[in-house]
Amino acid sequence: MIDEGYDIAAVVTQPDRPVGRKKVMTPTPVKEAALQHQILVLQPEKISGSEEMAKVIELQPDLIVTAAFGQFLPQKLLSAPRLGAINVHASLLPKYRGGAPVHYSLIKGEKETGVTIMYMEKKMDAGDILSQRSLEITEKDDVGTLFERLSRLGRDLLIDTLPDLIAGKVTPVKQDEEKVTYSPNIKAEEELIDWSKSAKEIDWQVRGMRPWPGAYTSLNGNRLKVWDVTPLDDDTDKEPGTIIQIEKERFMVACGERTVVQVNELQPAGKSKMTTTAFLSGVGSQLRVGEMVGDNGN
Repeated sequence: MIDEGYDIAAVVTQPDRPVGRKKVMTPTPVKEAALQHQILVLQPEKISGSEEMAKVIELQPDLIVTAAFGQFLPQKLLSAPRLGAINVHASLLPKYRGGAPVHYSLIKGEKETGVTIMYMEKKMDAGDILSQRSLEITEKDDVGTLFERLSRLGRDLLIDTLPDLIAGKVTPVKQDEEKVTYSPNIKAEEELIDWSKSAKEIDWQVRGMRPWPGAYTSLNGNRLKVWDVTPLDDDTDKEPGTIIQIEKERFMVACGERTVVQVNELQPAGKSKMTTTAFLSGVGSQLRVGEMVGDNGN
């Protein structure tokens, strides 16, 4: 928006947070960019009722733009700008309202996702749609790659939408409430791999949790994060969760619906991420065909 010549009165972002083992207080990238351009930065822990919210209203903005802000904006704030408040959301609304649309699009095996720019209202991600643009999801995508691609798509769509919005040339479209689905923030229990699901569904889950928060199973009572798998065409009658084949560079696990998945990259508890080759030649050297991953195959 700076490059396009818009006058950015202020940037509102999260407070600096401690990062790394040394807990170094670190600003958000948004703050760093704003400071480079001498833009006022406001960092409320909670926007509602804060001094920072009062400052935003005092600035009398024409427009508020949010992206992945993670907080509800009070109606008083939403009503302050002359042109309203808009949000850049990483899904094709009304599908996947909520805080984890990128994760859910992968976990659910979607073939496409996209970006929606819509008016903000008090109800989460329920405002009228101003513009949308879709994006194909590839079989190699994970949360990291998809987030990056959607970020660029959202940037371009915002820049294309703003001139018509400001000129009053955009006709908002109401969302179809009958087609609404949700993508709430990922819960810890959703990270656990259920081996009774098909190999393809497990691949979706692994990619839908990578690089954060990470999908996991257990081996001999210890947590084992699974970072990369490949669904195979093999067929098996073994119980889901059973290790059915071990080779020098890979091992295979039985999944639901008689399917098989190959494990390519993993992370034992207390260890760094490693290839299956490194695992089998080191901490996993005692792994045997017939052993189970997970608790009773889950």
